[in-house]
Amino acid sequence: MQAFNFKLQKLLDIRESMEEKSKVEFKKVQNEKNQVEHKLQNLKENYNKHRIIDFNNSTVEKKIQQNYLNSLNRSIKETETLLDIKEKEVNIKREELKQKQIDKKIVRTLKEKKKEEFIKEQNLIEQRNNDEFALYAYIRNTRKGGEI
Repeated sequence: MQAFNFKLQKLLDIRESMEEKSKVEFKKVQNEKNQVEHKLQNLKENYNKHRIIDFNNSTVEKKIQQNYLNSLNRSIKETETLLDIKEKEVNIKREELKQKQIDKKIVRTLKEKKKEEFIKEQNLIEQRNNDEFALYAYIRNTRKGGEI
């Protein structure tokens, strides 16, 4: 019996490799986005923690606290902008990954169909050989029976 040989195996290997690279890129961008989300959460927590100004503090302390809050507010806005960018990157990488998975699935499905055809063909050949052997055995047995 012959071994199955898929002529597009190299293409399938390339597409699997491309899918794996895309998965790595997606995970990297997803992790970057998660880090930005975490940073944003920390900034907001710091802002909420320090936003109440104590009027018993000196004017200099109030000014320092106000400057710190302004700085936090700017950082929050910048981080929100960065988060939007990272979310867009994640969506782009997700779509790329989906397309790479589809491309691989197409070739893999083709391989499975070709393998099923190959197996059916091999089974048919084996069945023909078995039928032929049975026919030869029948002829041989009937000739022996007729000669005796």
